Amino acid sequence: MNIDWIKSKVESGDYEFTGHAEEERQADKILIEEIENVLIRGAIIEDYPGDPRGHSCLVSGYGNEGIPIHVVCGITKGENLRIITVYIPTLPKWKDPKTRG
Repeated sequence: MNIDWIKSKVESGDYEFTGHAEEERQADKILIEEIENVLIRGAIIEDYPGDPRGHSCLVSGYGNEGIPIHVVCGITKGENLRIITVYIPTLPKWKDPKTRG
């Protein structure tokens, strides 16, 4: 999984949200447009090739108002992009958008 593959999946609409991701998106008031922008313009800051659910990664970027947003995504069995969770990184877990606390 690499950022170019992620971008191509978002641009072609070949992605899906898990129920958890949708709940977190709504709780943090993150727009779908913002998530798409993070995945197209952001950067992979952590890679999880050994994830028991399948290869996944953490993408960091910024929302419409410059608010940092993290998106954890993986690959479905059908080779589409699965958005596993989304959140706004905050203390104490995150010192800044790219550095764990």
